[in-house]
Amino acid sequence: MRLEISVRDLPKLKDGEYTTTVEGYRYEQQGAKRSLKDFATFSLCWQCSTLGSLAQAGESPHSSSDYERWQPSFWAIHRRWQFCQIDLPSAEAVLEHLQATNGCWPPVQDCRIPVPPAFLRSTSEAGKDRVFGQYHPSSGYIFGKAPNTLEAMENDQYAYRRRHAPFYPFQDQAEFDLAKFLCERLTQSDMERFLKLEWVRRAGPSFSSKDQLLAWVASLPTGPKWRSTTLEMTGYPTIQPINLIWRDGLEVVQDLFANPIFANHMTYDPHVVVDGNEREYSEYFTAQQAFEIQDQLPEGATIVPMIVASDKTPVTRHTGGLEMHPIFVTIANIQSDVRMRATCHAWRCVAYMPIPKFVDVHPDYQTILSQRLFHKCMDIVFADAKVAAMVGKFMPDPAGHLRHCFTPLVAYTADLPEQQAIACVSKEEAKAHSLSGIHQPFWRNWRHSDPSRFLVGEILHTCHKFFFDHPFKWCKESVGKDELDLRFRSHHKRVGTRHFSSGVCQMKQMTGREHRDLQRTLVPSITGVVPPPFVHAIRALIDFIYQAQSPVYSDTSVDSMVASLKEFHDQKHAILDAGARRGTKGTLDNFIIPKLELLQSFASFTKDTGALIQWTADRTSRQSRTFTEQIVDILNREESMRRFQLYLFLRMHDSPLVNAIVTEEQEVTETDPALAWIARVAPNDPNQRCFVGPRPVRNHFLKGILSSTATAAFHVTVTPDRAKMSLNEIQQLYALPDFGRALSNYITKASGSQLTTAWRNDRGRLKTWNKFRLQLHSVFRSRMIMPSQVVQAAPPSEQFPLGNCDAVITQSIHGDQTVNRIAQVRVVFQPIAPRHVTLPHYLADVPLLYVQYYEIVGDPGSQPAISMYTVARKYWEGPTGQRIRLGAVIPLTDVTHAVELIPMYGQGADRTVGAATSMEVYERFYLNNFSDKEVYHSLRSDLH
Repeated sequence: MRLEISVRDLPKLKDGEYTTTVEGYRYEQQGAKRSLKDFATFSLCWQCSTLGSLAQAGESPHSSSDYERWQPSFWAIHRRWQFCQIDLPSAEAVLEHLQATNGCWPPVQDCRIPVPPAFLRSTSEAGKDRVFGQYHPSSGYIFGKAPNTLEAMENDQYAYRRRHAPFYPFQDQAEFDLAKFLCERLTQSDMERFLKLEWVRRAGPSFSSKDQLLAWVASLPTGPKWRSTTLEMTGYPTIQPINLIWRDGLEVVQDLFANPIFANHMTYDPHVVVDGNEREYSEYFTAQQAFEIQDQLPEGATIVPMIVASDKTPVTRHTGGLEMHPIFVTIANIQSDVRMRATCHAWRCVAYMPIPKFVDVHPDYQTILSQRLFHKCMDIVFADAKVAAMVGKFMPDPAGHLRHCFTPLVAYTADLPEQQAIACVSKEEAKAHSLSGIHQPFWRNWRHSDPSRFLVGEILHTCHKFFFDHPFKWCKESVGKDELDLRFRSHHKRVGTRHFSSGVCQMKQMTGREHRDLQRTLVPSITGVVPPPFVHAIRALIDFIYQAQSPVYSDTSVDSMVASLKEFHDQKHAILDAGARRGTKGTLDNFIIPKLELLQSFASFTKDTGALIQWTADRTSRQSRTFTEQIVDILNREESMRRFQLYLFLRMHDSPLVNAIVTEEQEVTETDPALAWIARVAPNDPNQRCFVGPRPVRNHFLKGILSSTATAAFHVTVTPDRAKMSLNEIQQLYALPDFGRALSNYITKASGSQLTTAWRNDRGRLKTWNKFRLQLHSVFRSRMIMPSQVVQAAPPSEQFPLGNCDAVITQSIHGDQTVNRIAQVRVVFQPIAPRHVTLPHYLADVPLLYVQYYEIVGDPGSQPAISMYTVARKYWEGPTGQRIRLGAVIPLTDVTHAVELIPMYGQGADRTVGAATSMEVYERFYLNNFSDKEVYHSLRSDLH
């Protein structure tokens, strides 16, 4: 009897001990194979284990203090014992053999998996014990070892040659780089001309022609192969042959699932996350559907949730009218913050769907035939994936652990017309029963896949494009195009945000980012012209869109999102009353808008599949080729070179082809997972530049200036913009007559009225900067460090006659109270110590700011329509009775947030005021809580 047993530690507490189930899956006896279902269970005294995770191997504390010390690090540890393969007559004999003193249990090997993002918190939140959770009790077993994506390259037909010549068939790194450049940048005719140059012939590369070069590249190890299939529809000829360019969807999923690049960003087990007293919804594996599917799978199975996306915009237009559109696929095991970045290559193209033109066919039948062809093509591409969803398939993960995987389709992101075609319904009620004539949809036999669940709410089309097509048009109709353009042009320019210097009303199409920038400032820009209920409706709708983009939800935040949508419906009559909803034939008196109706389903989708932002279709893939065969060759070639380059880099550094799990509990910035792996392997290797990726986020928390609570980091350049300026020179350059008074007041207060002799205002010199950077942690994931924001404080100039200065929120301690104030930063400066003199710490430790304060004159509750804070400039009376803006000097570390102020325009904007002067001319402003999603959620707490 030959038996293999896999063991998974299950979080089931019984009589003070953890019960471990041992289950045999298959044995061989007399050539027959049968399934074993009933195997014994036994208990092990592992009191050091905890729910959902286990303590470090080899240590078993038994005291209560030790138990508390080993509270979960949330590393799920799997153990597997490989048996001696001796023949035993029964399951009982196996257990007796294992329990014998001379049993064959080998040394335990721990298999670490990444911590789910929901369980990671910043160091400032360590020990708070607010977040806890539980894994599904029977998910994610390990059934052995198998090579991951890169390790499989060691079994390539030419692997034996690469043991001695790593770059085979190329001579060395330089020749491979040349080949890669030629294939990526030049056409085949250009390659031929280049290789015939006399200088190239003298250089003597190993390949002498483009055919030889392409053949060598084709011999490199690659992933799932592209292929071309010609289809026909009997009785319906087409102008061009129907060519489906595709690769097997399951092979692509396997390739993604086993890719070691994503090793530190994978999730395998459904898990409940509880923050405080509320369940948290974020990644797919935290939502309800993952648990429902897992409950229906065999014990130990691993869900590999498939996500498909398509865009019917043609990507190839050639001679003869050949058109195609791409189909993309990814898996929800890859964490959403990595999966959503295009540079991470977590989305893979699996097919280019043909868009045929049928000969002599009525337009209605043209649509039906095209949709039937689409579903047939999807059947071909995902045939094996549907089998795996039904019976499972053993697949290696990035660490090379073999798992029993099932591949349900959990999300399909597309715009509304595509969703209707996928669901096989028609938007025209005249068609019988609203059916589209598709009798064999591709999802009909895909287990656990229901269009009412996998056609999830989608942010780009359902929110952003809907907003541009409808609410934005309502605002243009009510405010007027000239007035709305004037207001957008006069907004203060901030670094990192889009400024519509030419207005917004002439724009016909926008990118996803431009849609978000438009929503960011629209509410305060229409206030004063349209009635308050109109503003209220638009503001509530933008509230809903911002809340729908949250990466983390609780039951309360889902209810808040629902309340915002209800608030819009309660106020939307004002839009009809203003005559703002118009069609081609005049004013409309209804809100029959399909995408508006889809918003009703967002709450249920969030609890069912997790945060909706992870399903956004805001991604593109651009391919432009001439002939079908060339497309297949080029696609295979591009992927081969990218994969081979990473393989070579790791091999040249004698690094394992398994990406080690990073176990440090450290704060992280957004980065590319491939570049992060490369940087860990060879941190100082200049060849890293060969790998193209996004510019990494600089972590100012490592070497920057930290706030007293370490929740914010600041950065100024080593070299100031102006050095050795006197106090009078600063007052004149910045037009700040009370700068000296404010600095004296700061010194008096900071020194406790014990004035220092190391500094004198009349003789001291200062250095100034035009800006500083502020970096914060994410509101949603406190362990994630966000990109830094630039805060400007430039003096008056020709371009900015009154200066270019941004607004911030400052926080200071007065007695036992914490006071938040809104201020405009006018100067960033620091005193320079005279030679042989040491300045006191309050002058030398950190740069200082001269700020001018605003006072809050209205809170969101006093203006429910716009629901924003209203601020006004604060003044004090000077010695001669003149009004002077109230200013003060504060440490740089008092700043907590960079914010945006939008002028209160009233019924009409001042046409003499532009973006360069609006912050200095207007007296009252709205504190814009829509400036970005992080600020939106931060400002929901009271500033007072």
